[in-house]
Amino acid sequence: MEFTHLDARGAARMVDVTAKQPTVRTATAEGLVTCSAEVVEALRTDAVPKGDVLAVARVAGIAAAKKVPDLLPLAHVIGVHGVVVDLEIVDEGVAISATVTTADRTGVEMEALTSVTVAALAVVDMIKGVDRSAEIASAKIVAKSGGRSGDWTRP
Repeated sequence: MEFTHLDARGAARMVDVTAKQPTVRTATAEGLVTCSAEVVEALRTDAVPKGDVLAVARVAGIAAAKKVPDLLPLAHVIGVHGVVVDLEIVDEGVAISATVTTADRTGVEMEALTSVTVAALAVVDMIKGVDRSAEIASAKIVAKSGGRSGDWTRP
């Protein structure tokens, strides 16, 4: 297997995607923040002291998708053309889904994953005062489409 992010000496490099044609690409990531039953109830009744947890997390996730090149040194600057962040209160805590879309030369998997994880961080930040045990239990890519490698869905 050839690693395109390494040069002949094994040093990290940013892959040159200049010659690639822009195509429509999407990626979806999902995550889960677990928290106490008391916090779940507070979320369901809008009783969290810091305010609207889901709204803050949604905006944080959207903003995060646009900041990936600032956070990941080998990520390309691409046009993030769409970000949808959905949050759902579930019995375990808050389930998060983020779908990112572009029409560019490289995929948006890292943008979707960053969106989910920063939204999860925002949830934890908003509830940590009432539940110090809250944690990010998972964050993963569940689907991607477009580009040379085509479509993929987590089994």
